[in-house]
Amino acid sequence: MPATPSSPIPAALTQLTHTDPRHLHHAEAPHLLATWLASPTHELPVAAATGWSPSWLWPPRRCWPGRGRSPRSPNGPLIRPNRSGLCSAPASRPPAAEATIRRTLSHLDADTLAGVIGAWLADRDGHREHDRPGPATHRRRAVAVDGKTLRGADAPGGDGRPVHLLAAMDHTSRVVLAQRQVAGAPEEVPAFTELLARLDLDGVVVTADALQTHPEAAQFLVTRKQAHYLLVVKANQPTLLDRCARLPWHRVPAGDRTHDRGHGRVEIRTLKAISVRRFGFPHAAQVDQVTRKTRDLGSSRWRTVTVYAITSLPFQLARPARLADLLRGHWAIENGLHYVRDTTFAEDASQVRTGSAPHAMASLRNLAIGVLSRAGPVNLAAALRRHARDPHRPLATLGISLG
Repeated sequence: MPATPSSPIPAALTQLTHTDPRHLHHAEAPHLLATWLASPTHELPVAAATGWSPSWLWPPRRCWPGRGRSPRSPNGPLIRPNRSGLCSAPASRPPAAEATIRRTLSHLDADTLAGVIGAWLADRDGHREHDRPGPATHRRRAVAVDGKTLRGADAPGGDGRPVHLLAAMDHTSRVVLAQRQVAGAPEEVPAFTELLARLDLDGVVVTADALQTHPEAAQFLVTRKQAHYLLVVKANQPTLLDRCARLPWHRVPAGDRTHDRGHGRVEIRTLKAISVRRFGFPHAAQVDQVTRKTRDLGSSRWRTVTVYAITSLPFQLARPARLADLLRGHWAIENGLHYVRDTTFAEDASQVRTGSAPHAMASLRNLAIGVLSRAGPVNLAAALRRHARDPHRPLATLGISLG
């Protein structure tokens, strides 16, 4: 299914005719269309990937030459004309209709789209790091794996189950490197290895919640991927949890302590670590105990929660402060990705429900978050509004020039 005639994709494809991303110089990171065309399934529709304003969210209904009114986009701001009565960036042809976009998304290979977006964002970060003066640093030091349910979208099959996505996110850049649709939270366990199979994880620390704390996952990461793991231990592994709780924590001094005040409460977090050998879990090197004490402002009552984690990182590679940073980096996937998609993009209220469209839309939201956040903290809502006002801005941000 080729791109629609109303899309600016043909002009971009013409630009790419003589551009092979495999022949680019190191300083020339291929843009998104080149990365997509180099993928094994590039013959699938590409209009949803770039011809349409990615996740700034629907294409604004631009004013055509000669029109003096300002129609609204389905989920976008009012496009106001300039003094001449035209929009600031009039187009020679109308954009693709919403129905065309929905139909394209519903037939897209969403897993491939998620992989292409993740690889492209990681490649851009790699080139940016290479261009910086001074010694090179390993940008992808840790990757968080976590799942999210799209409550407003039903999974294919008509059984009423919502779409559930399992994603791997870089701690530092907040780039979603891979994302797969699974049949629900229990299916995250067998999908864990499939999600990470194609990623280069050599020396990387993979963090995950208790659902992924299984010996098979630990063996896969250390033996096959030459990676390290940091896994939370909860009641779904009762024997392992009991073994962690029975360690002599009362004899261990606190290795890291933080005191935070905000959001109407005070939180004190303490981490202790014990080195272990032959602990009954593959490649286990340290066990962590995290104690979180919280109280609401204006109250004197403290609430205490204790969480355990197990890691293959020895003490020489990860001291308590580093382990605390890794745990905070993992929990940030909730605030830095899932929460943003729910609040800024209203993901759970989305009416896109057909075929692979919900998964593809989630990947495009990941693209928008990753692109707009590359320079550091940003007001995503304001950045989305700015990009929605001019249909050329998203393409320029993605590095695509239509000549």
